[in-house]
Amino acid sequence: MTKTIMLSVFVFFITLANAQKVEFTEYDLDNGLHVILHQDNTAPVVITSVMYDVGGKDGPRDRTGFAHFFEHLLFEGTENIARGEFMKIIPANGGTFNANTSQDRTYYYDIFPSNKLELGLWLESERMLHPVIDEKGVETQNEVVKEEKRQRYDAPYGKLLEVIGENVFEAHPYKDTNIGEMEHLDAATLEEFSAYFDKYYGPNNAVLVVAGDIDKDETIKMVKDYFGEVKPRPEVVRDFPEEEPITETKKVTAYDANIQIPAVIAAYRLPGQATRDAFVLDMISAYLSGGKSSVLYKKLVDEQKQALQVQAVNLGQVDYSIFALFALPQGDVSLDTLLEEMDEEIAKIQNELISKRDYQKLLNQFENQFVSSNSSVAGIASSLATYYMLYDDVNLINNQLDLYQSITREEIRDVAKKYLSPNQRVEIEYLPKKDDN
Repeated sequence: MTKTIMLSVFVFFITLANAQKVEFTEYDLDNGLHVILHQDNTAPVVITSVMYDVGGKDGPRDRTGFAHFFEHLLFEGTENIARGEFMKIIPANGGTFNANTSQDRTYYYDIFPSNKLELGLWLESERMLHPVIDEKGVETQNEVVKEEKRQRYDAPYGKLLEVIGENVFEAHPYKDTNIGEMEHLDAATLEEFSAYFDKYYGPNNAVLVVAGDIDKDETIKMVKDYFGEVKPRPEVVRDFPEEEPITETKKVTAYDANIQIPAVIAAYRLPGQATRDAFVLDMISAYLSGGKSSVLYKKLVDEQKQALQVQAVNLGQVDYSIFALFALPQGDVSLDTLLEEMDEEIAKIQNELISKRDYQKLLNQFENQFVSSNSSVAGIASSLATYYMLYDDVNLINNQLDLYQSITREEIRDVAKKYLSPNQRVEIEYLPKKDDN
């Protein structure tokens, strides 16, 4: 090993060791709002973010898509912020902002120069305290959501998750799309939107993260000043139906007018993302298709030239995760052939230990991902909120890498054997829509 390589390795592990420890302070306000503070004064940047415990799975099934709709609606304005001004104030003060919604949570965040911390806290408290929910705002955002659906869900393969969800789940609301049905939004009344906000957007159903160039004591005082007056709401009680285990292969054909090349999908319903097995399945998906040197890509795309694209994804969710194999055929290769080839690699994992070299490569990948995810104040804030809300363990930001490193090759084999058998999945032929003529 040359001195240059040795130095690079040394610097990498020093960086990893420093990145591995994220200091944070957490506490609750009297109204139940959970607060997490992370002080990092290396750059004059601060992020204020709020994650609400509400997502696509929440609400009546004849009113799907409300959480995603509110992701947009809560930028409309408040009693103290005129309509449309919310999104002007932030860039005018040197900031950026965004929001996103999953089946399990909704996340808003603002990034400002650190001397604008108070502004960020005020904006997020306004969103929580007294947003304006009226007919004009609902009509405006209804059109925005419809356009988003046209751009994303009606794009080629944009319905993949929709097709998987509606076939992997029969009872749990994960079976419905996160963006919801447009007719549900069209039919909803203003009273229904207001009731949804009142139920899910209280301080005791949220976590506030303030990270970056802050003074901790001053921030604690400002947080209390801006959020302390928000009244708590009744506790959200969820009682989702449980899914029966899949014990026989389910074969499905789905059609999509927006695709030209057929695809094959094999989807498994698995335990929620906070379980140890879910972390093992992360490693299995990375082993199978984590980059161009991965097992499936090398085999099906590079060497045998049977696939245009191949992927194994472990989609983590709170109640049930989804592990899915996906491939697009090259030329006249059949979908059955692609599935057989992917199953062959799954069987190898189930019956043989992956090589020590591949195992070390996996650990290196997860180390790199860890460093990358926590390399910015925005990444740290997102991780802190996510680990609190979805994993009930904020300190995963410091010990998640240890968790991955504790997973053995034998455990990878055993978990693959436990969950990834053909009789535990839905096999979907995803085809271009038939000609009606």
